[in-house]
Amino acid sequence: MIVFKDVTKTFLTKKKAIDDVNFTVENGEFIFLVGPSGAGKTTILRLIFRELLPTSGSIFVGNIEVNKIKKRQIPALRRKIGYIFQDFKILHDRTVAENVAIALEILGLKKEEIESRVAEVLATIGLKEKDDYFPSQLSLGELQRVAIGRAVVGNTDIILADEPTGNLDPKTAWDILKLLVKINREGKTIIMATHNLDIVESLKKPILFLENGKITKSKGKLY
Repeated sequence: MIVFKDVTKTFLTKKKAIDDVNFTVENGEFIFLVGPSGAGKTTILRLIFRELLPTSGSIFVGNIEVNKIKKRQIPALRRKIGYIFQDFKILHDRTVAENVAIALEILGLKKEEIESRVAEVLATIGLKEKDDYFPSQLSLGELQRVAIGRAVVGNTDIILADEPTGNLDPKTAWDILKLLVKINREGKTIIMATHNLDIVESLKKPILFLENGKITKSKGKLY
């Protein structure tokens, strides 16, 4: 479960990136954060991932109060969370399989287990036949699949997706969304930030609408 209680984040410019935000995401839920650029969507994801600290309020991931943990506890928190970045953050000198394997190498897993998990994930994301391809040989949609594979390979409980369909054509965007739905059905909690209402309205999932850092309305049970 992810809980935001009266959360405000103010940057040095005095601008409130998010302002008195409250919501709850149950385990295994799939929710959308919807709003224009600068609405606060990415800030919410970064707060959950503990890249940022709130100015006020409390954030819980399970029984962990994220804003109160010590620096040495952050890696343990992040092992529960996969982050799909808007700009992919793919290493261009590594193959598809090597990019997906990075998360497991950081965890210190044995080579045999890494190879087994990577093969399983590549099958899930539809890139099993391109395991030895380099990023320059892939389409944008395939690069996004690599980013998704890297986010789920560590058996994470939560997936944070920041505009994962933002740079894709409509058909490829829909394929990526279907892949995320498939991963959600395996029990992962997914929070996806997007400004694409067409994609959001194609699924009957809870939605938080944000504007200027405030929740303006919601659909589904999020409080």
